[in-house]
Amino acid sequence: MKLRKALDKARNTRNTEVEEIPAQTLPEQAGNGWAAPRYTDSIEYMMDPDSVEKNRVVSMNPDANEIERYKILRTRIHQQARNRKMNTIMITSPNRNEGKTVTAINMGFTFARDLKQTVLLVDCDFRGQDIHNYLGIDSKFSLIDYFLDDTPLNELIIWPGIEKLTLISGDRTVYDSSELLSSDMMEKLVREMGDRYDDRYVFFDCAPILERAEAISMAPMMDGIIMVVEAGSTSKKDVQKAVSLLPKDKFLGFVLNKQE
Repeated sequence: MKLRKALDKARNTRNTEVEEIPAQTLPEQAGNGWAAPRYTDSIEYMMDPDSVEKNRVVSMNPDANEIERYKILRTRIHQQARNRKMNTIMITSPNRNEGKTVTAINMGFTFARDLKQTVLLVDCDFRGQDIHNYLGIDSKFSLIDYFLDDTPLNELIIWPGIEKLTLISGDRTVYDSSELLSSDMMEKLVREMGDRYDDRYVFFDCAPILERAEAISMAPMMDGIIMVVEAGSTSKKDVQKAVSLLPKDKFLGFVLNKQE
């Protein structure tokens, strides 16, 4: 019930004409000190409450116990960002079904609640994009269309009704994904996404490290990397092997998922 109220509140307070602009240029509002970003260049989709609840997008529920874990993670990343550039972050895992996608979504929502920055959530698991499915959003287009059909980014970016959060995710799949994600075009795109706004975090949900080469190819392009590990399931050997394939200077740490 509280989850539905949160989504209804987002729906009722959304702007009808919006344009994504950096938060630091927004005027202060009397009494609030904050003006919400606007998103005219984004496609508006409202999330489905049943899908959000079923897929454990706990960051939408103000009473969820897990929220504090994501707030702690947000604080730790903020602290590291004081000493070096830290706004393009990969979320991956050693194997499939360890919770990397729901972790990426919950991180995105938690960061977007902070008044200091906006968030762009990008689905880069090209053989099985799930961010839009987890949120109950019927999206057919994704970053694949940018690479293969020259579709402009503003036609791919979705605003799900949450202030300061946008995302790119859709149904299309491709099996030569490693070639696309390791390309100069991808490297340039990551750099542009990270440099365009100083106050924006970009989270990339990437394929499992031990299953495909995409995450390994993209790792050097990132400012930081977070690895999601399923508690009580992922072997120590798999974790060690996955970590060894990543640049040590980019690795931020682990998120232990599905723990009691």
